Amino acid sequence: MKTSVKVSLGGVVAALSLVLMLLTSIIPFGTYAFPAFAGILLVLLVFNLGYAYAFAVYFVTAALSFLLVTDKEAALYYAMFLGFYPILKGVIERIPSKPVHYIVKLALFNVCMIAAFYIGITLLSIPKESFNLFGVYLPWVFLILGNIVFIIYDLCITRLVTLYLLKWHDRLNKNTKL
Repeated sequence: MKTSVKVSLGGVVAALSLVLMLLTSIIPFGTYAFPAFAGILLVLLVFNLGYAYAFAVYFVTAALSFLLVTDKEAALYYAMFLGFYPILKGVIERIPSKPVHYIVKLALFNVCMIAAFYIGITLLSIPKESFNLFGVYLPWVFLILGNIVFIIYDLCITRLVTLYLLKWHDRLNKNTKL
């Protein structure tokens, strides 16, 4: 594949990812959903161009998100986990033991989310006291619920990748000569 085709495909995916990130400012639930969708687009680059191009597009999208997107929390979640996880998912799943690769995935998710929380408090100046409700420290509740949602998200990525490989990958490569 020509370098110009690789760069243009990377540019198109970066532009689509950035549009999704910009939509977080318009649609309220977008803070979590659109960065997740933007990250899933990077899987296409892994299959067609490789990890280097996928990570390059991830870094470009993350940097532009911090510069252009008004919802900084969404940009933070994209940069801290949702952008690079779909790229690393295939690498983690090469671990021969399924329980071990689920432990690695959950550990990565929890470390990244806790780091994003503390970076958000520091950079976005959110007071820690605002996270208490009736004596319950809500970030722990959100982290537990987040683990459940993450498992569902991981399964959805697996299904989407399987669908892409079975139905679309060969057709797209044949029609576009990628």
